[in-house]
Parts: sequence; C-alpha cells; structure tokens
Amino acid sequence: MNALIMAGQLLLGLSILVFVHELGHYLAARMFGIRVDKFYLFFDAGGIRLLRFRIGETEYGIGWLPLGGYCKIAGMIDESMDKESIKKAPQPWEYRSKAAWKRFIVITAGVMMNLLVGILIFSGLLLNRQKSYLPTEEVNKNGIYAYPIARQIGLQTGDKILGLRKKATARFSDAIPGSLLLGGKLYIQRGGKTMQIQIPSDTYRRIASDSSGFPFIDITNYPVCIDTAIEGHPAYQAGLRKGDRILALNRQETPSFGAFKEILAKHSNDTVLLSVCRGKDTLPIRVKPDADGTIGFLSLSPLKSRNYTAFTALRYGTTDAIDMLWTNIRGLGKIINGQEKASESISGPIGIATIYGSVWNWGRFWYITGMLSLVLAFMNILPIPGLDGGHMIFTLYEMITRRKVSDQVLEKAQMIGMAVLLALIALVFANDILKLFH
Repeated sequence: MNALIMAGQLLLGLSILVFVHELGHYLAARMFGIRVDKFYLFFDAGGIRLLRFRIGETEYGIGWLPLGGYCKIAGMIDESMDKESIKKAPQPWEYRSKAAWKRFIVITAGVMMNLLVGILIFSGLLLNRQKSYLPTEEVNKNGIYAYPIARQIGLQTGDKILGLRKKATARFSDAIPGSLLLGGKLYIQRGGKTMQIQIPSDTYRRIASDSSGFPFIDITNYPVCIDTAIEGHPAYQAGLRKGDRILALNRQETPSFGAFKEILAKHSNDTVLLSVCRGKDTLPIRVKPDADGTIGFLSLSPLKSRNYTAFTALRYGTTDAIDMLWTNIRGLGKIINGQEKASESISGPIGIATIYGSVWNWGRFWYITGMLSLVLAFMNILPIPGLDGGHMIFTLYEMITRRKVSDQVLEKAQMIGMAVLLALIALVFANDILKLFH
C-alpha cells in the first residue's frame, strides 16, 4: 500500500507538470497559427496508446510510458525525428515558416508555464495552508536563538536578523533564504551595530548531518511560558498548567524556550527537576521526558503573526519560488565543480516517489509538485540539444546572426541530444536503484 501511495503521488504530480508544460507549447503554437499534430501526456512508444481521440487537426492522447509527454508541432525537428515532413516544402502553418521571435516564444512557453505554475502553487499554499507569516520586526524585538551550528559560524542568541541587505526584510522567513545556506553574506544587528556574518558554503551539509535535530536558528528567544500541557504527556502528568513559567532545568537557568530545548536534550533520558514560577510562588517539579526527549507542552509565544492576503501570498509565493529556483541552480553548480556528488544529489522517478512519501498529505504533495515544476523549468532551459534550451540556443543564434541553422545540423544535434538524455535517464534510474540498496 505504501508503494502504491508513493507511485500514485508521483504519477499525479508528473501528469500535472507534463500537461502544463506541453500546454504552454500548444497554446503558443496555436496563437501564431502553427498546426499541432499531436498532444500527448506520456510517451506512446511503439505506437501503444492508452487513450486517443482527434479534434480538428490535432490528435490528443495518453501514452503508456510515464517519462514525460510531447506536443508535436508541425514543421519542427523534435524527438519524433519526422524527417519525411521536413523534406517537403515549408507550409505557412508550420513552425519553420514563422519568424524566429515567434518560434522562440513557442519553445520557451513550456518553461514559462512551469515557472508560473510553481509560483501559483507556492502562493496558494501560503494563502490556504500556511495562512499567516511572522514579521521580522516581531522576531527582532528579542532577536533569534542561535543553536550550535549557528554559534560556530559567528551568530549569537539575541542577534537581530536583517537578511541579505542592511534593511530588514518584512517577512522573517525571507531573512535567511534556503539559498543562503549554500554560502553568502548575512546582515545582522548586535548591540545596536550592523554587522556582516559570512555563511560558509557547507552550512546546508552541516545542518543535514547534525544528529541533534536542532535547526540553524529559530524564533524562540522568549521566556518558557506554558500555554497548554498536552494530556497524557509528562508535563500534564507532572501538574504543569497554563501560565506556568519554567525558570530553570536541573538548576540551570532557562532564559528562553530555545535554551530550555537545548538543555533538555542533554537530559532526555533522565528525570529532570524544573523550577516553575506560578503566580508568586516558585515550585520544584520533577518530570521524566517522553521517548522523543520532550515533556509535551505548547509554549505561549509573544510574537504576533500577520495574515496573508491574495496580494501578499502572490508576492511572497513568487519570492519563495525564485529562492527555490536559485537554490537548485547553485546546487547544480556545486555538482559541476565537484563540491557535491551527483550520485547523492540527483534523484529520478524512484527517488522523487520517496520524497512524496507513503502518506498522502495534500499540503506536502502540492509543495513538492511546486518545487518539481520549478526544477523542470530550470532543467528544460539547459542548453542541451533535445531539450527546450537547445532549441532556444539555435533560435537565438538565428535572431542574432540573421542566419538560419540548416535542417541537417538540427537533425544531428537532436539525435546527439536524445542519445545524451537517454543515457542520463538510464544513469538516474540506476542511481535510484542503488540508493534503495544502500
């Protein structure tokens, strides 16, 4: 059942992304009066189709091989390698008869659709799932709590995070974007002075390999006040109640919730002594943490969130999408320059299915699908013959030099590109299978 859920999510996610990508090509082609011979979700290799029907000049269908899809545009040298039609004289309704700028729009439309869908998914998640965000000004009242990895690179508890520039971001999650953990400069305020902290390029790796489970930094630099002791957990059983403030743990002061979590982790297997302020009294309370090292309560946070509107969700959804895209670009750069192993960093369909997980969670499903839409946009724009990026390069060359690349050159480039892509697909599948065994 778990495998079926993972496969189902992968299939649905890829179906959505392939459809919108090919729809971009289709709509742009029709806008310029170019005939589209076929529009297929998944490949109909060997002429085997699960579904086929025709409307006007276009055959629509679903193939059996779920490795992508295609939009067969008349007069275009693509993966179908239809050499016979290219040998005929160009027709006014063919791709090759149109101006270079029109062909460039047609070929980039798939990438633009994936980029747009990624932004819309991220925006929708903010508006309908997350619903609110934490303003940086709220966090900077007390500053952040810095965990061990952050302290190692020079951050301190109480630092006020500004972000990539000297002016603080409006939304706190933008202050330290994911791409910054690949290396960069972070502006902070400490003691009233603006400072610059250099984030090492291996910070993301340090966080991933940290067995403590602590984040890099968090917002918990505020007193430990109990909001709710969860029934059935140690805090509830020990008698902690709403409004209690934890002052110390095993006689070690806990000035903030972050400090409390870090100290508790060192005594996760022991019964601990809490000093609890209740009204005017200070009470000693002993409690034995759960198996996961927590005692089971919700903390009362003084930080006030702000609700997303349709406008701010679209604005910040765009910001999140761009950061996700930039993170992937920088990640590919680390693979190319040898800082990361391709075998560890690149996943194929099997690896992506495991990322979706064995539990169908719609929030997680849409987040991963949005992320994959952005990755697909980026991968398709790479200047490899056979991908949209390869066609873009040849079209740009024509627009700049006013000389069209010959059909023979395009055919050979397409063949080489397809061979490279098939080899890469085989390697990715093999890598996925090896990961399962390791």
